[in-house]
Amino acid sequence: MPIKRLFVICSLTSFIAGCSGLYGTQPPAPVYGRGPVIYSKTRPALSKPKESKPLADQDNMTGTLKTQPLGEYKPITGSTELEPEPGIPEQESVLSEPTQGPVFSTPKPEFSEPPPPPFEPLESFAPLSPAVNALASASSQNSRSGNIEAATAAIERAIRIEPRNATLYYKLALLKLKQSKPRLAEDLAKKAALLASNDTQLKKHSWLLVARAREMQGDLKGGKAARAKANQF
Repeated sequence: MPIKRLFVICSLTSFIAGCSGLYGTQPPAPVYGRGPVIYSKTRPALSKPKESKPLADQDNMTGTLKTQPLGEYKPITGSTELEPEPGIPEQESVLSEPTQGPVFSTPKPEFSEPPPPPFEPLESFAPLSPAVNALASASSQNSRSGNIEAATAAIERAIRIEPRNATLYYKLALLKLKQSKPRLAEDLAKKAALLASNDTQLKKHSWLLVARAREMQGDLKGGKAARAKANQF
């Protein structure tokens, strides 16, 4: 019995020794606390601060600051003249030189055609009926006094009485021309020239009125053609 126990103990001892050889030796664990430090880390050495030089004592200063009184002030009475800098021309010499350049002459406007003659309305007409003559006289009187609206109304009433009277259309065209309505005056003057079949004097002045109305509208060519037609009578 003791021999078996001894055999078992020897075999366990050899088995444990074999296992320790298989895994190798392990380093011991670090010990914290008051015991010895196994792992230590060196701290970097701190550089010593440079010693500043002591300032010089004020009592040891040998230099002294000396002040002197200002001299007597003397005002400058004379005027100083500044000389011009060399290389810069004076302004007077530049302005005194005359500048020469091209001389342009404005051409005078030339009129290719002479201006149109002044317009003179017709004063004498053929005799009218008593009712129309009264309205025409009232229209002329209102026109001379400056009441163009009343003059126009009187002539329009006369035209309603005699709608084919060329003299009445000519008088109404003159009134529209005074009212600065040249387009309407041109149409009325054309109608007066159309209705004045045998009255050549009225036809001529009707076309002269047409020419004046066209010239007021800026149609100088049309005004010239109307004057040429008026000269045929």
